[in-house]
Amino acid sequence: MGMAEYKGKVKQLQDTPFGYTLSVIGGKWKMVIIYLLAENEPVRFNDLKRQIGAITYKTLSSQLKELEQDGMVERKEYPQVPPKVEYRLTDKARTLLPMLEGLCEWGAQHQSPPK
Repeated sequence: MGMAEYKGKVKQLQDTPFGYTLSVIGGKWKMVIIYLLAENEPVRFNDLKRQIGAITYKTLSSQLKELEQDGMVERKEYPQVPPKVEYRLTDKARTLLPMLEGLCEWGAQHQSPPK
């Protein structure tokens, strides 16, 4: 189903497949988290925090919980001291990777060269 099928029929964005997609991956950090997990999985919480940089621990934790609830991220906790938790993408999340590749290709084509 594409955008054309909804032309003139959309009353609320969240009622469309696009709205659902935005609810799962929208926001400032979720696509960044998915991208980094795709590049480096499995990733521990602190490593993910270090790679992102500007995100707070609370925000990273809540974004990971939301992604886990939406079936995009798998959390594996190891019973040890100190606690060890790893995150990886689910098969559902992997279906987004070709679209992320497309976004990367678009950026490569349209990004201005560094000055």
